[in-house]
Amino acid sequence: MTPRPPWAIRQQVMPFPAPDETPAVPVQGRLVAAFVLVALIWGSTWFVIKDQVSAVPPGWTITWRFAVATAGCFLLALARRDALRLPPGAQRLAVLVGLFQFCGNFQFVYRAEQHITSGIVAVLYALLMVPNAVLARIFLGQKLTGRFLAGSAVALGGIALLLAHELRVAPVQSAALLGIGFTLLGLTCASLVNVMQGARTVRAVPAVPMLAWAMLWGTLIDAVLALALDGAPRFDPRPAYWGGVLYLGLVGSVLTFPLYFELIRRWGAGRAAYNGVATPVIAMLLSTLFEGYRWTALAVGGSLLALAGLLVALSGREKA
Repeated sequence: MTPRPPWAIRQQVMPFPAPDETPAVPVQGRLVAAFVLVALIWGSTWFVIKDQVSAVPPGWTITWRFAVATAGCFLLALARRDALRLPPGAQRLAVLVGLFQFCGNFQFVYRAEQHITSGIVAVLYALLMVPNAVLARIFLGQKLTGRFLAGSAVALGGIALLLAHELRVAPVQSAALLGIGFTLLGLTCASLVNVMQGARTVRAVPAVPMLAWAMLWGTLIDAVLALALDGAPRFDPRPAYWGGVLYLGLVGSVLTFPLYFELIRRWGAGRAAYNGVATPVIAMLLSTLFEGYRWTALAVGGSLLALAGLLVALSGREKA
């Protein structure tokens, strides 16, 4: 018997309103624009995170980021006139999203960047499409189309070249294996939440209020962990640090997560995770403009393959 996660098991007993049972939608201009915007923003966040963890222990810089993001998300919900009160039972789902997405995922990512370069972390996160697609198939029954599988195979080849490039630029030492382990654990947490967004019970809950509550729970858990692991609250008085906190909290979280979760709900977890394929390529382009990044044959070939696979996988009309 196929195992089912807690949020799927409760679909028949939780009194949520029935979600729209619309068929898989084609790639629309609005969703493509959201996809590009999220990739552009998240492509820039890796550099900001690197500065943040160099100045303040990860636990506290994550807590400050999501304290800002929580306030911003609640204000966004009020501006949209969304009801802040969640349907019965949905608050438990918000706790799970907060625990895995806004605590586990980011705790592991920020700590990974203390051991390996942001480029390696970003490229490894491009693998998110694999667990997303597999878990969505197992728990939600979402189809893996031939076009999606073909595009994924091409993209994985590109990711392998990008990873080879990053490892050549910054060879991994034994201590850096811990960073890779943290990255894979963060990837697992993110994938669980991505697939959770595709469940009927979660899709029935308005995304922005759900995110606001999830960020609140995640922030509280982050603060407890920071006290336990990093000691008393710490911050960096530099304007650049607080500018980074505001950018990551408001632009990198409040603006992007509602868009990204909408992509998951419309396209499915597998196809939406292709955002992670575009993100490291964009990060490299931004590094070229602002940090003097020099392209190699591996970087060019990997980027072209990754983007070609992305276009193939997202060009179909079927839901992945």
